[in-house]
Amino acid sequence: MKVALVGIGKIALDQHVPAIAASPDWELAATVSRKGSVPGVPAFSDFATFLAERPDVPVVSLCLPPVPRFDYAEAALLAGRHVMLEKPPGATLAEVHELQALARDRGLTLYATWHSRMAHAVAPAKAWLADKAVHEAHITWREDVRKWHPGQDWVFEPGGMGVFDPGINALSILTEILPQPVHLTKARLEFPANRQTPIAAQLTFTGNVTADFDWRQEGPQTWDISVRTDRGELALRMGGNVLEIDGRPMAGENSIMGEYPALYARMAHLVRRGESEVDLAPMVHVADALTLGERVTTAAFDF
Repeated sequence: MKVALVGIGKIALDQHVPAIAASPDWELAATVSRKGSVPGVPAFSDFATFLAERPDVPVVSLCLPPVPRFDYAEAALLAGRHVMLEKPPGATLAEVHELQALARDRGLTLYATWHSRMAHAVAPAKAWLADKAVHEAHITWREDVRKWHPGQDWVFEPGGMGVFDPGINALSILTEILPQPVHLTKARLEFPANRQTPIAAQLTFTGNVTADFDWRQEGPQTWDISVRTDRGELALRMGGNVLEIDGRPMAGENSIMGEYPALYARMAHLVRRGESEVDLAPMVHVADALTLGERVTTAAFDF
């Protein structure tokens, strides 16, 4: 199948382009971006022009920041194209519900991707927890915004989500592996004095579940989830790619390179079956944190 990639930035070049190139299901037939392009691939700077001139491309993968994404997704669906959304699937819950309805009414596939759910050890972790009683869980998700979003001020603008841009990856894993759902009860959000979105967050959920997100960690990055159950302790390391049970490595590998190929394989499956997949549970937790969160002002941040 032919696919167009919209938004040729860091994540598109680092993950989407290699995943499509390695896939037996997909051909990168076009790109749409104001600045970026991929060698050897027809490039458009205007999305409406692409839609008008390339009716042969049935699938659009959107790698744009969350705020402008709805307009592109809506236009693609109205033009009869299947749509794949980078995480988070939108800037608001309401707009994604609207896209769901539009895709359903037109018989099109809408896939809200959560790449961290495709990490090597997430499925084994979910299977191990399925028949356990969870007593306590904690997320530690600390990374360096300068490394992963260098100079990208949009992440600190309204709708950019701040530290929840990486934190929602942890929440996507949590909502996938826990045998019972939880909901947020309290949050403390740290906002740089010169920014509109938080740079750190501490979250409390029902079921003795807590989370610590921070975008200021230099050096080695930390992407860990620990779960204490009635029959042992589980730990997910390296963003869900390594599984430990009672301190012993059990599954996974220290690599994230399989996540995006798995997303594109899933998208191919959904399109062929005429199905959609839109799970908003991780985004609900973020919205709840921004609703319930205590705001604390911290030091100004600049790239």
